[in-house]
Amino acid sequence: MLIVETHATSHIGRVRKGNEDNYLLLHISAAKAWMSSQDPDEFVIESQRFEVDENGIVLAVSDGMGGALAGEVASQMAVETVSSKFLNDDPERTMAPGEFTNSLIGNLYEATLYANHLIHQQGRSDPQFQGMGATFTGLGITPGAVDLIQIGDSRAYLVRNQNIYQITKDQSLVQQLIDANQISAEEAEMHPLKNVILQALGAQSEIFPISARLAPNRDDIILLCSDGLSNKVNGLEMQRIVLENHDRLEMACAELVKKANENGGEDNITVILARLTGDELPEVRDGEVRLELLNLGNIHDTADQDTAEII
Repeated sequence: MLIVETHATSHIGRVRKGNEDNYLLLHISAAKAWMSSQDPDEFVIESQRFEVDENGIVLAVSDGMGGALAGEVASQMAVETVSSKFLNDDPERTMAPGEFTNSLIGNLYEATLYANHLIHQQGRSDPQFQGMGATFTGLGITPGAVDLIQIGDSRAYLVRNQNIYQITKDQSLVQQLIDANQISAEEAEMHPLKNVILQALGAQSEIFPISARLAPNRDDIILLCSDGLSNKVNGLEMQRIVLENHDRLEMACAELVKKANENGGEDNITVILARLTGDELPEVRDGEVRLELLNLGNIHDTADQDTAEII
């Protein structure tokens, strides 16, 4: 049986007056969900051990944006809408990764579209929420696959065989400039438009989530985070902290937040760490990590392949 050990936390940081981040841990068969407490005076690490059946689990990070309380509302709506969409549906519909129409990732895709609709409508109907939006980066984990879905620039990393890989690509203006060879990754760190993202839940009436499939290996550790972490702690530092706390991932969560705050803590910081174990998972055989890109807009597999970048 696939076992997923998860640890999640969301911290206000050192500068912001409120926390616009949120996270979601969702066990579909058990019909249970865990989200951030949103209490700025608390630092809580939510730890769960999931026995994953065919219905799977969902792990996600959302980073809200907008004036006043709009960002906080947007990220909360994102995780609550996705959670309720699953929990109010028949769990038998989420079986098997082979047919996307009834798969966990297919349903996660539909849930993000629905969340986008609700957040967009809220922003249009209430002036205090005008222009609000939220990133959403999530995992749908079943015994046969780890599927990713991303809107915005919240990231996913994979720690495998003592290496760390970034397995998402920021949907941002500076990433677009990097891809066009107009600026370097180093220049992007200081670019004045660094925080401009190309899409977010609620920002527009239509979104185009990016999705990919990862074949899991035994003892994989996946890290999901908002840019409050990735802008302040580089991949190699993340790798060091995770590996030094390999057997105490809740401590790794705390240390990652601590390091981001030591480096300025100007933004909210949200982290999920998930370790995959189980006798049915294969051992790591080589150093390559391959991602199978999925086209869920038309509910079929593009069969394109991509390789994650080692950091």
